[in-house]
Amino acid sequence: MQISGLIPAHCDDAAALWHRAGLTRPWNSPEGDFRRALDGETSTILGGFDDGCLIGTVMVGHDGHRGWVYYLAVDEARRGQGLGVQLMAAAEDWLREQGAVKVQLMVRSTNEAVVGFYDRLGYEDADVTVRAKWLV
Repeated sequence: MQISGLIPAHCDDAAALWHRAGLTRPWNSPEGDFRRALDGETSTILGGFDDGCLIGTVMVGHDGHRGWVYYLAVDEARRGQGLGVQLMAAAEDWLREQGAVKVQLMVRSTNEAVVGFYDRLGYEDADVTVRAKWLV
């Protein structure tokens, strides 16, 4: 797998992958998230490619101190091959290059299967409650 930054032309393929991976919600536009990440000065989306085909993604951004990871997805047919580990390593490297000293991510409480994946990568429960408010 080759990992590189995505460009606007990859939006439909990335959104389709996120839908197939169960990462989307009806009230949240993955295409809008894609565009905001690429338009931002402190965020990007990395894609994993095999023979020109998008097989994985990770959205990453930072606030100058903390990095955040979203939309880690690997095509279902390619799971179990270490591609998610490679994408997370690329996201962490990108954050280090940006000067971030910490990385955080959120896992939906209904997605228990992925918690073990992050445990194996050294991520631990931060013992915080995430609060949210819609601005639009």
